[in-house]
Amino acid sequence: MIITRAPFRISFGGGGSDLPCYFRQRGGCVLSASINKYMYLDIHPFFDERRIQLKYSQTENVDSPGLIKHAIFRCVLDKFNLCGVEITSTADIPSGTGLGSSSSFTVALLQCVYAYLGVYRSKASLASEAAEIEINDLKSPIGKQDQYAAAFGGLNFIRFERDDSVFVEPITIPREKLHDFNSRLVMFYTGVTRDANGILKEQGHAMQHENGTVSAMERLVGLAGDMRDCLQRGNLEDFGPLLDCSWRLKRSLSSHISNSRIDDIYELARTSGADGGKILGAGGGGFLLLYCHPDKQPVLRQKLGFLKHFPFHLESGGTQIVYYER
Repeated sequence: MIITRAPFRISFGGGGSDLPCYFRQRGGCVLSASINKYMYLDIHPFFDERRIQLKYSQTENVDSPGLIKHAIFRCVLDKFNLCGVEITSTADIPSGTGLGSSSSFTVALLQCVYAYLGVYRSKASLASEAAEIEINDLKSPIGKQDQYAAAFGGLNFIRFERDDSVFVEPITIPREKLHDFNSRLVMFYTGVTRDANGILKEQGHAMQHENGTVSAMERLVGLAGDMRDCLQRGNLEDFGPLLDCSWRLKRSLSSHISNSRIDDIYELARTSGADGGKILGAGGGGFLLLYCHPDKQPVLRQKLGFLKHFPFHLESGGTQIVYYER
């Protein structure tokens, strides 16, 4: 049996500039971090070497990869023409909550299959291949940040160049500053899952046809760079207001990124001690990330007590093989 895992991620700024329709014209960047919540995949030989058994939220038992209903499983196993295996997926967090779950799944699955076949692949190769599968093979209207965040792990500034190249630049700050930064991050679950594809399709269309959206994206890219600079200087006090500015600007990109309930919750958080925050992922629901000094967090958690508080911390391992026995 082989078990792999890939972390989920939180993003702070620049999301949307990783969409091909934007970065191929202007270049893009995001500031993001992986967290200690994971997607796990395990693989081992199936007793019937002619069949495939998959276990996720459903169970599939099929004769060939082409018959698999799960799109990512089907694409990856068909790529390797792999039969005679049983693969199970388990996640710490539900899908559709803005933490990049589909890309974490794809990265962990690729590493799992390659390990089963005895092939080594670098983190950069796994990220690139996962992006190719999701964006080009499966035609998902998503960007490229999630695959690289899941593969590399850590707190990173990720640049997307016009020629499709990607550069992952780790944020280097002293350990005590990183701990302080982590202590100011608070996450709540809104209780709403959503399909990000519709939001991203609308956002991508607007980037290609509306000058105002392009201008807003350029400002968001600039804010992502400003947040990176804050961290590298160890200036944690200015990070929250920049995050707040970025979120208020991001809401203008699509009518579905926020709604009246999310806006009310966010304003309550701001008046309860949070310096800034955002809905993670494409928006519309999922997790609300807030930036709040630890001294103010008891009041914040009390005021937002109607939401599920979700403790976490940053991680730096990225995708890994956590168990290997042949």
